[in-house]
Amino acid sequence: MAIEQGIWRIGDQPKKLKPAALADEALLEDQVMKDMSILNSDWLLIGRQVRTSYDKLIDLLAMDANGSIIIVELKRNKTPRDVVAQTIDYASWIANLSDSDIVDIYLNFAKTYQLKHQTLDEAFAAKFRTSLSDITINDSHQMVVVATSLDASTERIINYLNEYAQISINALFFAAFEDNGQQYLSRAWMIDPDENQERAVTKGKKEPWNGEFYVSFGDNRPWELARKLGFIAGGGANWYSKTLSMLSEGDRVWANIPKTGYVGVGIVTGERERADQFEFDTPDGPLTLQQMEDTGIYSHLDGEADDETAEYLVPVRWLNTVPKDRAFSEVGLFGNQNTVCKPTTPKWSHTTNRLKQAWHIQ
Repeated sequence: MAIEQGIWRIGDQPKKLKPAALADEALLEDQVMKDMSILNSDWLLIGRQVRTSYDKLIDLLAMDANGSIIIVELKRNKTPRDVVAQTIDYASWIANLSDSDIVDIYLNFAKTYQLKHQTLDEAFAAKFRTSLSDITINDSHQMVVVATSLDASTERIINYLNEYAQISINALFFAAFEDNGQQYLSRAWMIDPDENQERAVTKGKKEPWNGEFYVSFGDNRPWELARKLGFIAGGGANWYSKTLSMLSEGDRVWANIPKTGYVGVGIVTGERERADQFEFDTPDGPLTLQQMEDTGIYSHLDGEADDETAEYLVPVRWLNTVPKDRAFSEVGLFGNQNTVCKPTTPKWSHTTNRLKQAWHIQ
């Protein structure tokens, strides 16, 4: 389905802004270099005009907090179908790169453009507030085609690859507008980028999702408080809080503290809500975390925070929990940087089965 974008200036009489041509897609690349959120605020840009082993140039390369590589290709003068085929071709090359290859791509990128962070380790830690050594680099990849428009046939191809082949390829549409000499840029995704992330093409085997949700409970949050009151949480950046929206009442979640182990399993009892607005039932009546005296050190609870950086929580009725010092941990268990995810790797089935055995959960 073709996507038409428009912008109106609000006033006594709404006025639709005049469309303006994107004179040069290289200009769009320049803007992305200055602000990656033009594409996606949850991505770290790691390469521009990256030369492949068969002497082709990938427009942009990015990475997310899980180490998944995103190939971004601008349509330029190529036909819609050609740019899709070329993007998939680039993905086949990316899939075979080692960790050191990805590190070298960023080193060349940082040196060429004199970036603040000269190594991928530094850039990753600054962006995602976690160490690069905690994730697996290039275990999966995603593809994005950037265009002002695509023909119906190409849109059908992209939808087919997502829905039936479970290949993570998306289209990002940009449009430029002008108002009193000022230029504005608008974007629209063809497919929800969060859904696209779930389909990220992995190198290992995949299996149907078993219906159980994985939860990463950040080590900077007081687990005993979440255990006592019944909740899971994430915040500080959109990446850490938005996946909480995947949960609905009745879902079962398994909570893992990174580098520590699994500490709880429970049933979701409500929807995601800002932590400074959610009220718990207490002997003193309904109270938020900020209003309680025994919450200890808890970050991101500032009520003045915007919706991007605020702390969010989801209420949970725990079926079983253990103290942090008794967390269940052994070789071969699933781990992930997302606050919430729906794993489709055999390691996840193994993990939930082991936890059910250890905690006597049906």
